[in-house]
Amino acid sequence: MRRWGDRRDGKLLRDIDSMHYIMPLMYPNRCDNEAYITMDIELEGLESFIKKNNEGRPAEEQYSIFGIIIAAMLKTIYKRPQMNRFIANKNMYQRNGLSAAFTVKKELSDDGEETLARIVADKDDTLETIQRQVNEQIRQCKMQDDASTESMNFIQKLPFKHFIGWIARWADRHGLMPASVIATDPYQCSVVLTNLGSIGMNIGYHHLMNWGTTSIFVVVGKKLTVPSFDRKGNLTMKRIMKLSFTIDERISDGYYYAKSLSLLKKLVENPELLQRRIEE
Repeated sequence: MRRWGDRRDGKLLRDIDSMHYIMPLMYPNRCDNEAYITMDIELEGLESFIKKNNEGRPAEEQYSIFGIIIAAMLKTIYKRPQMNRFIANKNMYQRNGLSAAFTVKKELSDDGEETLARIVADKDDTLETIQRQVNEQIRQCKMQDDASTESMNFIQKLPFKHFIGWIARWADRHGLMPASVIATDPYQCSVVLTNLGSIGMNIGYHHLMNWGTTSIFVVVGKKLTVPSFDRKGNLTMKRIMKLSFTIDERISDGYYYAKSLSLLKKLVENPELLQRRIEE
């Protein structure tokens, strides 16, 4: 039940330790509190899973590395709920829903437009249902503008842009954004991902945004072959992919992040675990 102080997109955390209570007061801006983490993903099991499970599967339901990473990230956030917190107006909230957003380039050209895709998950979703959502969102975004882009195109035509921006930021900060905006804005999600590997780039770090409520950004890099030592000290070559994370350090602590990303790595490298429901 919604209580005084709650937002439509999150519940106010009333019983947190003093450090996490004080930090938003001392450091009110999300962009001033960025923590950066990089992680290597071994590709052998992941690529084997995709090859095996895509045989005979319709094109619209084909598994992809990016789809598996999204599914693993959503399962991690569900199992590690502090990763689904956000800070707004110097208060900390537990997000009500579970969602992910990512960018889609309509065509690989200098003038190709970018659109923003958004998927929503719940405890009963599996890798298959999430991958289906991802594939459908990519298909739709390449055919037409997403709802968020359509809204921005409309606002661009209005006068008094500075006043409109002030009103929007005030409403965002105080949890008064319309439900329709929360449902379509990619920066009101649990996590935002971008796949630089799809355009042949290695990872960098994405910045956080003071707009919206997203506390985690993930960048997926390209596939690499790197030297590695096995347990016996022999030099081998290993295929990996790097992920980078930019996280609002105010929502939790390093120990919690370390355990959460350890779970994420296990899920991505063993995607058969994602065939179970998110809550399992």
